[in-house]
Amino acid sequence: MSSQVAARRDLRVAASRSAPTKNKELQKLPFLKDTPAAEREALFIQKLQQCMVLFDFVQDPLSDLKWKEVKRSALNELVEYVTQNRGVITDNIYAEAVQMFAVNLFRSLPPSSNPSGAEFDPEEDEPTLEAAWPHLQLVYEFFLRFVESPDFLPNAAKRYIDQTFVLQLLELFDSEDPRERDFLKTILHRIYGKFLGLRAYIRKQVNNLFYSFIYETEHHNGIAELLEILGSIINGFALPLKEEHRIFLLKVLLPLHKVKSLSVYHPQLAYCMVQFLEKDPTLTEQVVMGLLKFWPKVHSPKEVMFLNELEEILDVIEPNEFHKVMIPLFKQLAKCVSSPHFQVAERALYFWNNEYILSLVSDNVTEILPIMFSSLYGTKQHWNKTIHGLIYNALKLFMEMNQKLFDSCTQQFKTELQKEREKQKQRDMVWAKIHGIACINPQFGSFARDFGMDMSSELLFNSGFGAANEFTGIGSLADGKEVSQSQHVHLSSTNSHLTANGLPVKIASRSLSAPYQ
Repeated sequence: MSSQVAARRDLRVAASRSAPTKNKELQKLPFLKDTPAAEREALFIQKLQQCMVLFDFVQDPLSDLKWKEVKRSALNELVEYVTQNRGVITDNIYAEAVQMFAVNLFRSLPPSSNPSGAEFDPEEDEPTLEAAWPHLQLVYEFFLRFVESPDFLPNAAKRYIDQTFVLQLLELFDSEDPRERDFLKTILHRIYGKFLGLRAYIRKQVNNLFYSFIYETEHHNGIAELLEILGSIINGFALPLKEEHRIFLLKVLLPLHKVKSLSVYHPQLAYCMVQFLEKDPTLTEQVVMGLLKFWPKVHSPKEVMFLNELEEILDVIEPNEFHKVMIPLFKQLAKCVSSPHFQVAERALYFWNNEYILSLVSDNVTEILPIMFSSLYGTKQHWNKTIHGLIYNALKLFMEMNQKLFDSCTQQFKTELQKEREKQKQRDMVWAKIHGIACINPQFGSFARDFGMDMSSELLFNSGFGAANEFTGIGSLADGKEVSQSQHVHLSSTNSHLTANGLPVKIASRSLSAPYQ
């Protein structure tokens, strides 16, 4: 089995590499610092071209070690040269530098090691690392220093760093190597900052990538990194927000909450959501209602994530916006408090440790307490003792906010509880009555045996005679004659209609499927 996994891993890594260059014998060139200033530009270009030679790191990692070392040394020197010197990025350098980056990095990525799209757990799962990273790391490092250099001129570079370049760069975000995605994140952010003409295109292509992820594949390795970039971009949006940005929030960021791998990128997503609300508080109602729409029903860890995000939103919410969403919001919180999963209940109850949220609740306690009371009071029997302390804390805070309302809710809760008990008692009586009627049917014995029902003589005696006595008061034949216990009556049931002595019987009872509507 392990050999099969290893073979699969080798195949996947092999697919990620570009085709090695045929002529791989590299000549070690002089150092740039030892070269006369007039000849440095030509040597710089020569070293860039030398770094375009590709080597095999998969099929035969130990091959061409000498030439691999020559390339690695040249890349190291280029990184140092661009970082420590000024005036070295001339017009002739742009084309060669971008070409060197493209040749080394724009490649077909391997098939996913996790095609089903299951969540990646950084504590349990080992990331897939790129075999050619000894060279790729230095190429990324050089290009990042190249773009960040004070000598870098976007107007000169825009002929080479264009829409096609950006599109190929975005495709690399699906790399399984987290080190590569980290470099890509920084480089794309620098390009977004320096190339104003590419900003709208970058946002559009990132949107398209998100749409594909949400509605088609549900699998992409770079969602967290892209959201991290967007968090910084959102922070710089001008007010009032453009319609494009509002659509991005409602049609992209909100639906990202429903993807099954949410845990991989949720911190970055929550940050983006909060950034939007800090920019434009009027979006709060749409955002909160959107979260409630996508609220998980049976996935407790995901529910905890939603509660985390909801508290972050409430930390920045304005009182007038809070008033618009508090009713549906606290109805959902009441369900979470009542959850048998202790982490969900615990996380919901932690809201009462937040001073700002408590101030909002205090200002609207007359609406909120009646919603929360039954959940808090009824959850005192929770199986987890930690929850008990948190519940008593929440009830105590509500009591301090409005003692009179708290007493009223307590009395109402007890009244409702008594009504529910009476209702349950009536329901049980109706079912017992129906069971008694069924026991009179001659076919009941065979039916009960077929379905493994209790056929004890005591049950049959009590049910049968009790049902007959009850039956005289609730049944009548179609011709108006009452059915009495003294009569020799044969009951049968066909298609949910009871008959007695061949005549239809009208039963004054509720539906079996819903005894109480």
